[in-house]
Amino acid sequence: MGLNIPEAPDSPRRRDLSFFIVALFVVAPLRLVAPLSWAFVLYTLYTGSISSFGWRGKLFYVLALCEVLFSLYHQHLVSLVSVPWKHGSGNIAQLQIAFTRVLKSGLAVLPDDGDLLDESRPASPAEPIIQLEASDPRGIEFRSVLRTWFGRAPWSSIRQREVKQWLYWSIFNKDLPEDHEMLPSHKSVLDETLESLEKRLGTKIPEGSNPAASPIRMTLDKVCVYARPFFYYVLIFVVNWYLRSWYSKHWNLRHGSHKGLEYLVYIPENWDSVNGPRPTVFLHGLGLGLLQYYPVTRDLRLKFPDRPLLIPLQPHISQDIFHPSYLDPICRQDLADRLAGLMDELGWVDLPNKDSDDLSKENAVVSPGVTMVSHSNGSYLHAWCLKQHPEIITRSCFVDPVTFCSWEGDACYNFLYRIPTTGFELIVSYFVGTELGVANLLRRHFDWSSNALWYEEIPNARDPSRTFFLLGGRDDIINAERVTKYLSSHGVRKGIWYDPNGLHGDALHSGGAGHTRVMQWLRETAKM
Repeated sequence: MGLNIPEAPDSPRRRDLSFFIVALFVVAPLRLVAPLSWAFVLYTLYTGSISSFGWRGKLFYVLALCEVLFSLYHQHLVSLVSVPWKHGSGNIAQLQIAFTRVLKSGLAVLPDDGDLLDESRPASPAEPIIQLEASDPRGIEFRSVLRTWFGRAPWSSIRQREVKQWLYWSIFNKDLPEDHEMLPSHKSVLDETLESLEKRLGTKIPEGSNPAASPIRMTLDKVCVYARPFFYYVLIFVVNWYLRSWYSKHWNLRHGSHKGLEYLVYIPENWDSVNGPRPTVFLHGLGLGLLQYYPVTRDLRLKFPDRPLLIPLQPHISQDIFHPSYLDPICRQDLADRLAGLMDELGWVDLPNKDSDDLSKENAVVSPGVTMVSHSNGSYLHAWCLKQHPEIITRSCFVDPVTFCSWEGDACYNFLYRIPTTGFELIVSYFVGTELGVANLLRRHFDWSSNALWYEEIPNARDPSRTFFLLGGRDDIINAERVTKYLSSHGVRKGIWYDPNGLHGDALHSGGAGHTRVMQWLRETAKM
């Protein structure tokens, strides 16, 4: 029975009534704004009827003209991000290490509840990559997981040509060249990686090609962007601008910038950086920026008035198309360094002096640290900071984290490649997944090895007072069940809050059980 898992087709997904309601009454009207504006402007110019318009007609014409001009501008931006990512592949040795870490994941037979684990960090990293039998459950599971990167195709339909394309992209971030055009060093790395992969799979990958099981290669695949009206972006801009002003006037949240990293920050009067409650850093996810995360911002600010709060702003994932950095997101290392530098400047952490000749950990000043809370895509930023500056984060809260088990491809496939069949999925796809800034980030600036966070990279991962994970069983983006299994098998137990009926984002809805638990956890660790 288990041997058929990699061959089991996904259950047929048919569009339900909610899909058609959202498509007809929400998405269609927005997508029709630009073509109708074009039709109206062209008809008016052709007939010369604008001279007969009253002020309302002329105003309507101006608005339609704005939509026409914006549609041209938007199309220009789409053409800029449609070019395959030209950045280099990074450090090949580090990428090989990361890929080896992926292959070792799940090799160690760890108990689901973690009871048999000692205090040392167990795990698959210590396991050698050996040739598994085809019937080995570890190989069966890995084959089932890997096919997600091939559009969930049955394993038997996947061929060596497509697997090599996927491997070459994941290592070199390029399309697979012909054998006679490939650099000898690249061919050696590719062959070695393929050999290790086949050992882990427990089977040889058949030679040949099957385009029907083509791989997902985010930074090379065509960018899918659906236009939205000019007034839509203007409305989001105005609301977020108003919220920043409101926060400043009523909540004393100051807007600032540190080396290009914009942020909102609140520091209570007479707060003691040594004995006071630790600052909270909130990393938001994809969507509408402050507009979407207003309830969380409100609660973090008003329920903890004695605690500093920092919210890095991310215009590239907040649909802030008028921002100069909209299509130029800060890279992993720069963002982690700038965020750490900002907290050092605020006096919240103490970074070692990098200009000093002595950079040893023994002589570095111990940082009091901050509490970092991240949601969804914000967990990537959270992961970058943990990798780059783990000493500044003393407590971590991950809500709907996409950084764990991201090497398995569920978040990538579900969010960007799966065809929506429900109203909720269509809303997520149209309003987030196919928005220009989001598509640019995920499809042209995605670095899987940097975004993947492993258990052993989380300080105090098993201590529920220091590390907390919130997951929803009905999450349409991540595979919460597998993430929970991954964490619990490494001994994380009391630090996981799992809601079997929770959707993506439910844990941050005010009044919900998940939101209440987050606030409770923050209150419990206020002075730790």
